[in-house]
Parts: sequence; structure tokens; C-alpha cells
Amino acid sequence: MVNISATIVVSSVLLVLTMTGAFPEDVVGGNTIVISGPPAAMALERFIANQPPDSQTPVETIEIEASLPKMNKSGRLRAIRTVLPARHPEYQVLEISGDSMVNHELIVRYLHADQRAAEVSNEASAITPANYKFRYVGAVQLGDDIAYAFRIIPRKKKQGLINGVLWINGDTGMAVRLSGYLVKNPSIFLKRINLTRENYFRDGIVETRITHLLIDTRLVGSARLVVVERPTALLENAPPVP
Repeated sequence: MVNISATIVVSSVLLVLTMTGAFPEDVVGGNTIVISGPPAAMALERFIANQPPDSQTPVETIEIEASLPKMNKSGRLRAIRTVLPARHPEYQVLEISGDSMVNHELIVRYLHADQRAAEVSNEASAITPANYKFRYVGAVQLGDDIAYAFRIIPRKKKQGLINGVLWINGDTGMAVRLSGYLVKNPSIFLKRINLTRENYFRDGIVETRITHLLIDTRLVGSARLVVVERPTALLENAPPVP
């Protein structure tokens, strides 16, 4: 049953992981619920309107660590991902180690789902007023910057949407952190899917993106994945992964 859960999970979760990337151009501001002052509202407007069409850069390194703690099994992959226009992502594997079942059922299937996700528009699951209500939570100091936190609440309980909290940089309007859970499980074999994605910036661009997935299954306990992505141009001076 591990492969059934893994197949369904990674395909569905990848739709969520692209939510901070592409967004429709037409945004109906009247549907957004914001209880906040002008700075936070402006940050949210920038986030919705000014995101790049794709959260992936043309060439990235990707490191994936996956585990099934209850079975005491784990695996790891390090690869170069190349994304060319109008083509699927391509991977050059640099290193793969650990348990073969975890590598095949979690890591390899994640990569296959990543390739399939390139064919699917993320408009239906994007973080926009069409799909979500936004409620202001508060501001937090992050170094020299201020981030504004918003509760994001799906308008409908449908696959690919997340109930959680989004942190937005007050100056740039870029997503700093996204955390929450899928409001609709893609399989009866799953209890809950939690995810956290954090973006670390340098000079206004993402230099490291870290995604944590915790998948609570009914048959094999929890499955964990940690995905670290870095544009290759920034690797020489990249800080240690938190």
C-alpha cells in the first residue's frame, strides 16, 4: 500500500507546491478579505499581482530526503534539475542512497509527479481571491524586514487547496513562508497532509527554497520529505541549510 499512498500524495501535493508561483493576471480585489492597515494590504496586493510565472529557475540543484519513520527506512537524492521552455523538467542524478523502497516509492515518484505537474495549469489551486479568503493575522520582524501573516482559507473544500498561514515580505510582496494542511485528502489511505515551505532570499531573489512534507497515512504511519532547491548560480556562496 505504500506505493498507492505515495503515488496519490506526491501528485496532489505538487499542485500545492506551485501555488506561490504562477497566478492568473485578472484579480478581483473585492473578493479579498483583509482586516489590516495599508502596509499589510499593499503587501498582499503585490503578492497577488507581481509573482513570476514560474517559481522554478532554469537550472537548480534539488536535494530530497525522505523517510518512513515507523519502518525505520530513509533515502536521499541529490540532482540537477533543468527546466526548459515548453518541456518537462529533466534531472541529472548526482547521488542517490538509502533504502531502495523509499527511494522508489517516495523520491522517484515525487520527481515523476514534478514532471507531470509541468503539464497542469495551477490556476485552480493558486493563492488568489478566486480560491481563498485572506484574513490578516499580524506582523513579524524578520531581520531587517517586516513580514505580514495572513490566514488563507479555501472558499471551497476541493483538492489542491490548503488551509494555513502565508507570510509575505512587506517591501517586496514575495512569499516568505507558507504552512498548513490540505483541506481535502486525495486518498482514503491518508489521514492528513501537512506542508511548510520557506523561501530564503538574497538581493531580492530566492537563493534557497525548503519544503517540508509530513504525510500521515493509515497503513504505514507517517511519511516525511524534505526538499531543498537552489539556483545553481548561487551555490558557491549559499549558506548552510537551516
